[in-house]
This record gives sequence, structure tokens and C-alpha cells, in this order.
Amino acid sequence: MDNDNIIAVKSKAFAIRIVNLYKYLLQTKKEFILSKQLVRSGTSIGANVAEAVCAISKKDFIAKMYIAYKECSESLYWLELLHETDYLNDKEFESIWNECKELHRILSSITKSSEERIETLNS
Repeated sequence: MDNDNIIAVKSKAFAIRIVNLYKYLLQTKKEFILSKQLVRSGTSIGANVAEAVCAISKKDFIAKMYIAYKECSESLYWLELLHETDYLNDKEFESIWNECKELHRILSSITKSSEERIETLNS
């Protein structure tokens, strides 16, 4: 993976954290439902970013980045539920929540600026 691609690096690092959190929740907290949803959405962010990097068109790139953005939104939801149901304490939650929010902001910026570039080219 190209270390210059910030979103690719950050989304992969987040996916690794999510996998480790999933293992912790299964082994330590015996939580099997919410954590499975989180591991799906949390690892999907990086997978969709990786697909976007290899997109066949600008529209394909934007579509994949939007999917990554939506998966990130879903991950935020699962993290909130895990926190509000006491599977994650405040410290555990805030650390990973902040990382997910940062990804969310970056993906939002990428999708908006990409859309604007296409609109500019089409006008």
C-alpha cells in the first residue's frame, strides 16, 4: 500500500484496530452480535478505499469512496451502541471513536471535493 495515500493508510490501520477490538469483545466480554456488525463495517472502509484506488473511472472512484463513507457512518453507530450498552468503557470508546470520526471527516472531504471536480469539468 502506498504510504503517501493517507486515507488508505489510516483506513487499514483502523481495520486492524477493529479486528483487535472484535477479538477482545468476543474473548473478554463474550459479545457476539454487535461486534460482528462492527467488524464487517469497520473493515469494509479500507476495502472500499482500496477498490477506489484502483477505480476505472472518476465516477467509480467516487462511488467506492461514498461506500467507504457510509461504512464509516455505520461503524460510528455500532461503536455508540457498544459504548451505551457498557461493552466499551469511556476510555476504550473515545480512542476508537475519535479515529473513526477522523476517517469520516477525511472521506467526507474526499467525496465532496471529487464531486466538485467532476461538476467543474462537466460545466
